[in-house]
Amino acid sequence: MQRRHLIAGGLAAAALPGLALAQSVEKPKLTLAVGGKNLLYYLPLTIAEQLGYFKVEGLDVTIVDFAGGSRALQALIGGSADVVSGAFEHTINMQVKGQALRAFVLQGAAPQIVLGINPKTMASYKTVADLKGKKIGVSAPGSSTNVMVNFVLAKAGLKPTDVSIIGVGTGNGAVAAMRTGQIDAMSNLDPVITLLQRSGDLKIISDTRSLAESEKVFGGPMPAACLYAPQTFIDKYPNTVQALANAIVRADKWIQTATGSDIIKTVPESYLLGDRAVYIDAFVAAQKALSPDGMIPDKAPATSLRALASADQEVAKYKVDLTAIYTNAFVKKANAKYPKG
Repeated sequence: MQRRHLIAGGLAAAALPGLALAQSVEKPKLTLAVGGKNLLYYLPLTIAEQLGYFKVEGLDVTIVDFAGGSRALQALIGGSADVVSGAFEHTINMQVKGQALRAFVLQGAAPQIVLGINPKTMASYKTVADLKGKKIGVSAPGSSTNVMVNFVLAKAGLKPTDVSIIGVGTGNGAVAAMRTGQIDAMSNLDPVITLLQRSGDLKIISDTRSLAESEKVFGGPMPAACLYAPQTFIDKYPNTVQALANAIVRADKWIQTATGSDIIKTVPESYLLGDRAVYIDAFVAAQKALSPDGMIPDKAPATSLRALASADQEVAKYKVDLTAIYTNAFVKKANAKYPKG
């Protein structure tokens, strides 16, 4: 009798792999914070959600969307989120502030952030130095879009305080702020950037939507969106973290072979900002800037640190332990489990 039960249980687990996984996941229900879920920057997260990859791994993930990555980070630190889908550099900033966070799977191999000026209010723009005293829109103050501004300003000899930073979000509000002249420049992501560029409301001055251009700007591989969590969470729930990594790695790989048509069928209609053709163009531009396998390149954390330190004296003075802010251990297992996605 006992043997029959064991056999039946084994067959059930084989038929429903998610059921077997759910038994080994320590925290099947969790909350994940993100800042600007509609962005192509976070496309792997949406794909993992829409294609049911989290569920296959035995997870019930509640995704809470915020106006920018800094807000998502605040939710994590405040205890209302377990994990963040956010910019890699937050792990560095928080180590400087005494908080141990670790990235464990990569979504973006390049930041995909674009800095552009408003042709209406800055018709005479010639160099980055012309941004002094201007209003620059970012997704949210302190987010990766803000870090990009600081870095570009620093290379031109300007300080973050030489401009006014204004949070405009990552959707229609950002588009409206640019078109109505509320801001003189913008650091944002697709599909917002492609939409504004197409309509002639944005002139690009710095673009990190390709690996080559990103490395030229930052001087090395610059990691972008990732999943990160407190080290205490990773230590307490390693199987849960592995399940999250598995889902994102599968999404990363699916994206690499997806067509524009595949993406349109998969993402929510609201992501398209009313223009499917623009979204497809934005996806094609971003596709190769998204991670192919979730691995964080060994030289990437140092690039991220250099970028932050160039505009933040607190980071520059601190001896950051780069080995403590990321791990590829979970991604390696995920790739072994899902070699083809």
